[in-house]
Amino acid sequence: MSKQMQAVKSGMSNPKAWVIIGLTVAGIVIIAETRRRRKKGRLRVKAIGEDFGAFADKFELLPYPQPPPPALKQPLAGLTFAIKDVFDVKGYVTGFGSSEWTKTHEAAGKTAVVVTALLKNGAKCIGRTVMDELSFGLTGENTEYGTPVNPSMPTHIPGGSSSGSAVAVAAELADFSLATDATGCVRIPASFCGVLGYRPSHGAVSVVGVLPNSPSLDTVGWFARDPSTMCRVGHVLLQLKAVEPKRTRRILFSDDLFQLSKVPVQKFVYIISEAVEKLSGYHPPKHINFSQHIASSVPSLKGFQEQSTTRQNGISALKALSSAMLSLQRCEFKTNYEEWVDSVKPRFRYHTTDCVQTAINTSSENIKTLYKVRNEMRAALRDLLKEDGILVIPTIVDHPLALNMKKRLCAEFYDRALTLQSISSMSGCCQAVIPLGRHDGFPISISLIAFHGADKFLLDTVLDMYSSLQEQVGIVSNSAPLPDTNGNMDASELLKEKGNAAYKGRQWNKAVNYYSEAIKLIETNATYYCNRAAAYLELGCFRQAEEDCTKAISLDKKNVKAYLRRGAARESLLCYKEALQDFKHALVLEPQNKYASTAEKRLRKLLS
Repeated sequence: MSKQMQAVKSGMSNPKAWVIIGLTVAGIVIIAETRRRRKKGRLRVKAIGEDFGAFADKFELLPYPQPPPPALKQPLAGLTFAIKDVFDVKGYVTGFGSSEWTKTHEAAGKTAVVVTALLKNGAKCIGRTVMDELSFGLTGENTEYGTPVNPSMPTHIPGGSSSGSAVAVAAELADFSLATDATGCVRIPASFCGVLGYRPSHGAVSVVGVLPNSPSLDTVGWFARDPSTMCRVGHVLLQLKAVEPKRTRRILFSDDLFQLSKVPVQKFVYIISEAVEKLSGYHPPKHINFSQHIASSVPSLKGFQEQSTTRQNGISALKALSSAMLSLQRCEFKTNYEEWVDSVKPRFRYHTTDCVQTAINTSSENIKTLYKVRNEMRAALRDLLKEDGILVIPTIVDHPLALNMKKRLCAEFYDRALTLQSISSMSGCCQAVIPLGRHDGFPISISLIAFHGADKFLLDTVLDMYSSLQEQVGIVSNSAPLPDTNGNMDASELLKEKGNAAYKGRQWNKAVNYYSEAIKLIETNATYYCNRAAAYLELGCFRQAEEDCTKAISLDKKNVKAYLRRGAARESLLCYKEALQDFKHALVLEPQNKYASTAEKRLRKLLS
């Protein structure tokens, strides 16, 4: 035994032995981690095969019996639905997406009014769905109960906070589902999961028996796979009349907001224009700058606007609106839950902890101003839309993030997402989300917004437009891009000079046309793209400006103006990290460039 011990000791003193031991341990760790990841992947695949991780609690609430003849058949007979974990069900603890909440609360004594209404009208409830904790979140991730699997893109987020409700419908586990929407919690998951989503006018659907996040913003919304089901549910919950006088419809296409989208604006314009042209009772789409309308019609927003030197007066008004929305949400959450947070001291995941602490530490001094912004927004939308207007906007500008995305990228995603969500949230207007197929493999959608109280008008519009929109989506998906043409150098230079003259004369649309004609003749000239980008910036067409600058840079890696203009476009599109990189690159090429230096400092401050 002593000889063996000596041999062991001798081996231990040998450096090679330690290397072998280290490699062995490392190998064991790697194998264990690989197995863990494979197991996690198998569990995710298993979830896809079963219920997609959509449900927090499965149970059945049977519909009320069908009344005997001559009573009409129940309007929702034969349909199944799921509910977000904020709706009370008698005998069950409403979980709010959090075990910390569940273990400190008792079972509900009554079922929520809206759930009872659906049961009375023939629908069967099949369970309660997973959500972001306390309805704080737009990604749909829940580390405690698991993140529901997006059937449309399993490796990407489903959107939240009503993630499980959207997934249940997208995966065909339920015919429709109930959810709540304060800051986009129905609209975003509807878009990401490729289903229809509806946020009704604020106050139009009962919230009795529903856990609030922010009463001034909260609405009870729903998801469906087809417009007929969405409308049937709407008629029940909104208690709508079967018939109302037929009205013509004015389609208002928000050019400036579609500029924020990563999908080419021409694609949306074509689909909507062609769809409307085939329908009766619709005026041709009118193109508007919605942000400028808000900037001029909601004076109380000035107190929420940040000073900026970029060309984004209109967009900055919407950023201010989203800031006001978050302030209102935090103030009202504090009012409802501060006592519970202080007494229980709950422990949440990092994102919820940040949201709750920020809310609890929020001052309510400017609450009257926030309510004033809300009232002015409602008046501004009423003035724009009147009785027959439908505002068309992108539902969200980003594609779904990959799961477990870095915190910094999530922050940028939230910033851009809330800019668009604040429109209906702060005006109280009704909004419908309509899927429009895919772009670059990602699901995309548009949203239709009508004035506060015009829910039947909007639901009828969706029912009317849906099939025509889907027909155009199919046509666009199967069409090939038009080929470019080459031409004469002298003619293209003449067109460029005409473009320059139009630009100097502040005739930016003309300038764009001249530069475009020059590009048709010579498609490899970086200057033509860069000059057209400058005109697009003046017009507020930031996405086109970014694309032109990217093309210019691909043709000329040292084009400083292209980096500067792309940086300005990206900052206006709220892509601060990418904008910062462009200004840094410009400084490498021109270290003394004052514009780039100032922009770099400004963006560093925004990202810090």
